[in-house]
Formats: sequence, structure tokens, C-alpha cells
Amino acid sequence: MLDVIKSSDTTQNATAKVAPYKVDPHRGGHDSTVSMQWMSRPSDQRFLSLDDLHAFKLKFWQDSFEQRIESRSAELLAPEPKSREDLHRLSIGVTIDRGQTKDARELAPTHWAFGQLCGLAKAPAGFLRSLPSPIVADTLNWQLRHAREIEEVKLYGGNAELYSATGPDYGRIPDYEVVEAVRQVAGNGTGDRRWKIPGVINWQTHVYDPEAPVTKDSTTLYASDRDCFMFLVDDRNPIEVGKLADGSPDLMFRGFYIQNSEMGSRSLKLAAFYLRAVCMNRNLWGVENFEDITIRHTRLAPDRWLQQARPALENYANGSEAKLIAGVAAAKAARVGRDDEAAIQFLTDRKFSMSKAKAIMETGEKEEGRRPRSIWDMAQAITANARAIPNTDDRLAQELVAKSILDKVV
Repeated sequence: MLDVIKSSDTTQNATAKVAPYKVDPHRGGHDSTVSMQWMSRPSDQRFLSLDDLHAFKLKFWQDSFEQRIESRSAELLAPEPKSREDLHRLSIGVTIDRGQTKDARELAPTHWAFGQLCGLAKAPAGFLRSLPSPIVADTLNWQLRHAREIEEVKLYGGNAELYSATGPDYGRIPDYEVVEAVRQVAGNGTGDRRWKIPGVINWQTHVYDPEAPVTKDSTTLYASDRDCFMFLVDDRNPIEVGKLADGSPDLMFRGFYIQNSEMGSRSLKLAAFYLRAVCMNRNLWGVENFEDITIRHTRLAPDRWLQQARPALENYANGSEAKLIAGVAAAKAARVGRDDEAAIQFLTDRKFSMSKAKAIMETGEKEEGRRPRSIWDMAQAITANARAIPNTDDRLAQELVAKSILDKVV
């Protein structure tokens, strides 16, 4: 019988601070998605709470507009060149229809919006960026009026800038709504509810501290004027899914990340999983049971967000760990063979070479102190062996094999 260190969400002390605990980060998979965000975000795109992140994205949305225009009525404008700077100035004329009033503006396209305009006009953005703005304006105007097959363009912008230019069927999911949904399950994200910004592992001792202080350097809440990304965990409530080779508990906790771009720079994606540790550079270690939903910003995207992704987030956040425990138990009970010959045959049936299969077996014995015999043992051995693969694509491909054999049991 597998013991749960903390019970499900009905536990009154689910948000109580807990002491650091030891984990084995070398079991399960590795995910660098959050780390890539951590490495690329400047200070002004890092937030210490969901409240601050939500306020930023809500104000951005309230100060913006969305307007459909006919492709042939689009008008790119360039000033009469009087200085070198004028040769790089470009704007688009937009009349914002507010019902009883109309607001005419000239908006400067952002780098992203300019690329989208060029894509709609079937014109090379890189080449046009090297030309004087009068030539660029004439080219885009001609292309939008005469070369575009779809009659409408959907513009999204603010008081002075054009943020995005897409086709008419682009399904915009506002960033602030995504943050709002996360706040519904995580509160402020700082520990007022069970879902919070993660702690950090000490790599020398393998002790994970869920109460490590949150700073601009360690936060996992990110947003720019173009997108948002949030990663939160339930690390105050670890789950024991078995024993390690030395008899100590094998502990995991729940985590999820969600990303979106109302500008169209990325799809909406929700990924939920279990993991064993997060390091200071926000790499995820010991990942198991990874599941994700991706929604492209097509016409039906807002409906899919409301009907599929948002309920999935709420169900996962408010669910129990019973499914994980039952799945791990089933994987440990499912045998791949009684001896090495059967175990190796199991691996070669999954397109591993004979030499690779033997290496995986040896890795599994080194990690667990015994030869792999169950689906759980084999998945851990395959993943552990993958860590030594230098090529990222090859390593991920092998980790996916481990996930696939677990999925068939779980």
C-alpha cells in the first residue's frame, strides 16, 4: 500500500509551511521549458505574485482595441524623409469604430506586428526591414490590396502602437483571462493557497526546500506586452509513491505551467505533471505523468479555452493524487518478464538495439539495486539511461518511450 505524505485538497493544513524533504531528482524525466523562460526574461517581465501579473495584463487589455478592416483599405504611411530617422518610420492608419464615435489613429507597428503584416501581404519581412520606409509602405499597400486572397485583417493595438495583425479568423484569448483562471485555483501564487511559486533543491544534499524565498531571480511568473507564462507547484504536499533503493520514500509533488499570447506569438498551452524537484535555474527534475493541451489561436480557440483547457486546469488543481498512486502501483505490478532475456526482448520490441537494451538494463540495476522487471522499473531505467545522451532530440525521444510505456498502464 502506498502512503500519501499529505492528503487531498480537503486537508486543512494544505497551505501550512513544511520542512525541507529529501528527493531523488534522478528518477523520472527532465523538462527545461521553465528554465528557458527563466533564462530569457528580463527583470521587468518577472512578477512576484499573480495579483501583480494580473494587474499588468488587465491594464494592457483595457488600454487596447481590436478592429477588423478590409485588406484593400489598409493604409501604411511613411513621413516625407527629412532626416535619416524618417527613413525608418512607418505607421498604419486605423479608424476605430466605437459605435457612436470613430477614433482615427496612426499606429507604429511593433517588430512583431510588422512581421505579421508582411506575412499577410506575402512579402519578405527581413528584406523590407532593410529598405526605406516609403518603399516599404508602398510595397505593403500594394500587396495587401492586390495580392491578399482574404478580404479582411484583424488589428490589435493601443494608443500609439500596433501590437498584432492577423487574419480575420484569429481567435484571441486575452492573457489577463488566462491569469485570472490561474488565480482562481492558486490565489496570489505566493503560498496563500496550496499552489505556489516553487522552492529549490540543494544539489549537494538532494534536499528540496518548498519554503525558499521568492525573488525576481527565482520567480516563475513571467509576462511581457506580448505573452504570459506561469509555473506553479503544490510542493508543500508531497506524495509518497514508493521506496527508493535505500528504503527512503520516493516523493513527488504536482506542478503545471500555462502559457499564452494574445498577440499570436505562441499557442495557449497547459501542461500538468508530477515532479520531484526544481533547481535554482528552474529546471524541472524527476518529471512523471506529463500531459498537455495545446490550443492554436484559430476561430474556435476562445470556445476551446472555456470548454476544454480552463476546466482541465481546475480539475487538475482541485483533484486528488489517487490517480497517480493507482497508476504507479499498476506500473509496479505490471511485469515485463521473469528474466533478463524477456526484459531485453521487451526493449528490443520497442526498437532499442541489443547493445542499447543491455545498457538500459545495467543502468536500471545501478539506479535501483536490482534488474528491471516491472513497467515502472523499465521506465525509470530508460529515463535514467537517457540522461547520458548528449543530443537533446535523441534524449527526449528516448524519454518519450518511457512515457509511452507508462501511459499504457496508467
